[in-house]
Amino acid sequence: LLQTIQTKSGEHPGDITIDYEEYLLYSDWVTMKVYKVKNGKTEVLIRLQGWMPINLCVTSTGDLLVTMFSVDYTQSKVVRYSGSTAKQTIQFDDEGKLLYSGNQRIKYISENRNHDICVADCGAGAVVVVNQDGKLRWRYTGQLLVTKNKPFKPRGITTDSQSRILTADRDNHCIHVLDQNGQFLRYIDNCDLEYSTGLCVDNNDNLFVCELYKGNVKKIKYLK
Repeated sequence: LLQTIQTKSGEHPGDITIDYEEYLLYSDWVTMKVYKVKNGKTEVLIRLQGWMPINLCVTSTGDLLVTMFSVDYTQSKVVRYSGSTAKQTIQFDDEGKLLYSGNQRIKYISENRNHDICVADCGAGAVVVVNQDGKLRWRYTGQLLVTKNKPFKPRGITTDSQSRILTADRDNHCIHVLDQNGQFLRYIDNCDLEYSTGLCVDNNDNLFVCELYKGNVKKIKYLK
């Protein structure tokens, strides 16, 4: 154990990530702030009003994407930051409709190799993908089979070297693999997965899966 960091609110962080300088960032929805831990000291990076930050993603260009929800639980959005400065807000489609559900706080987020922004929206039962300009590209609402009969509620998301998108279907105990255009490719369901949530793919396309109630992290080789 090298270091333990206590959150400012005393509650669990909404999410953690590492920025381009390799400093730890974490969101604290209670204080409505995103913090940066630098040289052992915790400083405020982003201060919000009326919005609570949850999930974080550092992009290939060094920007920070933050998913957040309104304090009245009616709206969610993604905001892109350069340092502490907001430079893009992604909330509505071209018809003025909300891109993301407001009834579920957690919106897992990842950036694809083609710079698409991929969000697993559990409340909407969908993966929502927009391009770098925030324009809706597609939605994926699941692939129903007899053996996968519970509602699709994606709980985690990641992308790999071929711009495939992997999302955790917790209640159906599997991972959905999609191509960059939202086409279903396959399930990963042969690894005795139970209630999978957080996902991560490393530089060698190894998949790491967190199992919520078992307390396991599984490493899976899903490509030949």
